[in-house]
Formats: sequence, C-alpha cells, structure tokens
Amino acid sequence: MSPHNPDQPPARPTREQAEDAVRLLIRWTGDDPSREGLLGTPDRVVRSYEEFYAGYSQDPVAILRTTFEETEGYDEVVLLKDISFHSHCEHHMVPITGRAHVAYLPDKRVVGISKLARVVEAYAKRLQIQEKMTAQIANAINDVLHPKGVAVVVEAEHQCMTTRGIHKSGVSMVTSTMLGAFRDDHATRREFLTLIGKA
Repeated sequence: MSPHNPDQPPARPTREQAEDAVRLLIRWTGDDPSREGLLGTPDRVVRSYEEFYAGYSQDPVAILRTTFEETEGYDEVVLLKDISFHSHCEHHMVPITGRAHVAYLPDKRVVGISKLARVVEAYAKRLQIQEKMTAQIANAINDVLHPKGVAVVVEAEHQCMTTRGIHKSGVSMVTSTMLGAFRDDHATRREFLTLIGKA
C-alpha cells in the first residue's frame, strides 16, 4: 500500500463505509443499530448528508459564468436580500441557519438573480464557518463578474451555541465582506445597509 500523498485529499470513502461509520456512532451513543427503529438510520443519515453537503459538488464560478451585457446602461446596486440558507459548523457539525444579503454594483455585466442564491447555497452546503462563507461568496462574485463593488452580509444562528456549550438561544451572528465601491465609497455602502435595514 503506497503512503498517502499530503498534497492530495484522501480517497472518498464508499457509501457502505459511511453507513458503517453511522452504525459505529450509534453504538458509541449507547444504542443498538440493529434494533428495529434504527435499522434504516445509516442509509437515511448518508442520504441526508448528500443533501447537507451538496456544495462540494457545485462550482460557484461555473454558476456565475452565464452573464448578460444588455443592461441598458444600468449601473446601480443589484441586491438580493433575505436568501435563506442552512449550513453546518465545521467544528461541531451542527446546523447554522440564517440568511444572506448579496449585492453588487455592475460594471458591464449582470447575472441572473437565481445565480446569486445558488452561489450562497454552494458555499453553505459545506462544513463551514460563517466568516469564511461570507468572504467566499463575495470573492466568487468579484472574481467572475468584475463589478465595481460587492457587498455580502450574513446573519445566522449557530446551534453550537444554542443546543450545546453555552446554551444561549436567540443569539445571531452577523458577518460582512465589502469589496470595491462598497468598501471605499461611504454613500454606496450606506445605500446597501439601508436597503437591508442595517443602516
């Protein structure tokens, strides 16, 4: 068996190995994976993981590549707000639930608004920390569209705080990334924050 190359990720386990891992965790909790109520649980958990972590098979850059130039000279803020998302904390693998507000200031090209929501989903459906996800969304839009500016604000509740550890419910975390005009131009930034009710 050849040693693992640290420059390459390890081979993805098979579905059967993933289901065996779920059985092992069930045993670790003190329950019996062979009892009737748990017999189908490994399969259901793996299928749910395929949905929870679908972002690993999605390319945000490819999502944003279909753009439009027929803007009739439109050069004001484009904003999609209150994009709901569900993610999972990479430290505890428990849910992060929130919403994202995504805006950009077009230069010459615009993208279909559904693509902005799909980019949020592509990054959310991975093991994440909110700060990184916020920057990833903004950087992807900036790198592909080359707009005059990008702004992303993410608000979320983390179950690693609400259902374990400090047990503080009703607490939301807010992160933001401002690029280009949204960082450099106070009026543009204020317009965005006013539009999302944060000014």
